[in-house]
Amino acid sequence: MTLPPLSLDRSAGALSRQLYDGLRDAILSGQFRVGARMPSTRALAASLGVSRNTVHMAFEQLILEGLLEGKQGSGTFVAEVPGDIPIGPVVTELDEPSGRRNLSQQGRAIYDLARRWPQPIQLPGESRGRAFGMGAPADLFPGKIWRSLLVQCWDQLTRGQGLGRSEYEPLREAIAEHLGTTRGVRCTPDQVIVVSGSQQGIALAASVLLDPDNSVWVEDPGYFGAHTAFVGWGARIVPVPVDDQGLSVEAGRERAPEARLAHVTPTHQFPLGKTMPLRRRADLLAWAQAADAWILEEDYDSEFRYSGAPLAALQGIDPNQRVMYLGSFSKSMFSGLRMAYLVVPRDLAPVFRAARQVIGGPPPALEQAVVERFLTEGHFQRHLRRMRRVYSQRQRRLIEAVEEELEGLLRVDPDETGMHLVGWLRNGMVAEDVCRRAAKEGLELLPLSSYRAEAGPEGVLLGFSEVGEPSLVRGVKLLRKALV
Repeated sequence: MTLPPLSLDRSAGALSRQLYDGLRDAILSGQFRVGARMPSTRALAASLGVSRNTVHMAFEQLILEGLLEGKQGSGTFVAEVPGDIPIGPVVTELDEPSGRRNLSQQGRAIYDLARRWPQPIQLPGESRGRAFGMGAPADLFPGKIWRSLLVQCWDQLTRGQGLGRSEYEPLREAIAEHLGTTRGVRCTPDQVIVVSGSQQGIALAASVLLDPDNSVWVEDPGYFGAHTAFVGWGARIVPVPVDDQGLSVEAGRERAPEARLAHVTPTHQFPLGKTMPLRRRADLLAWAQAADAWILEEDYDSEFRYSGAPLAALQGIDPNQRVMYLGSFSKSMFSGLRMAYLVVPRDLAPVFRAARQVIGGPPPALEQAVVERFLTEGHFQRHLRRMRRVYSQRQRRLIEAVEEELEGLLRVDPDETGMHLVGWLRNGMVAEDVCRRAAKEGLELLPLSSYRAEAGPEGVLLGFSEVGEPSLVRGVKLLRKALV
């Protein structure tokens, strides 16, 4: 029989899966006659330049699905597919969901909001290193220490049959001690809820604290990931402007005094980097108490403070237990570690634990055990000290390069905390246009406007954590081409 063109790309995943997809689509679209004899696995492997096992695996899957049938001693044949079975070729790319999908109101809202998530412009075929990327830590994590702890914890948990446990109590104890010492958080281990990343922590808080149609204050500009979790619970997002002292409580009272929750980043506001002073914090706590509302304090990168000790958390000065504190290990350790934690009022801890089981449970016990060892043996603090030094140097070199190369085009101000700076555009430039031109130079820029609900000054975000000083300097030189 004559086969349709089958294009296999060795860089695009398992060859057996690609072959299976191609043959399945051809069978379902009627390109093969029912009963037609397929080539032997040896002949087809030779014609495609793949191993015989690759073809055998594809044939085996198609036989299991009833699209091919093997006859002992005769070969493999195209099976008859009843016409009333509603199946068709595999769809690999989908257009926007249509009304026929019958999405919930929340599902549509989540999809609409997710399409607005800030994404850097990516150009195909770009091979240069991409400076100014956001969020990823430097590739300086002590992997050898982590591997050693991983082996030790594996042995420990398998001997004690602890791999199946949902919570690893020593980690909660280590987190509570760490937060009390470094962040001024007041809590006991039973108040710590370990979750699989910050996004799960936000969704967990939304599920416990919000009813549909509740209003939620969010910072403007602010973190879009939080918005989707709140919208997914049917809440109404209320953008509240950020000034030099963080979220404006006065503006929040004017726009939605009855809001049920406020999501804030008071120690290092994302993305502007402002710090909320004590008077503003006290005002926010007073509003929450009077409105019977909650505050979700997200502390995403405050451990990277370059001048003095990290600032105390809002949770630590809350006399009425209205604050949920959310922290993460993803930025301080490595991005692939999807582990975060919530600190909640003691009386709500059982509710949060029950809700966590519904939305996926905690991270695996093995990962929790390794993180606990990493904390208690002092590796975490040593790692943070090293990263603070590296990030401080990278930020300083980035500012120097901008001042040398981009005077009159871009202004950056030093920041005592964090992994990025805001570059304020001059001369009426539009950030989205600049980012589009920067992508052609191999740079990864995000416009500040993509984090805003309302218009504001034009700027771009310059991440400095992921690449080294030489790459940052080269990036600034390339950025000049996008600004002139």
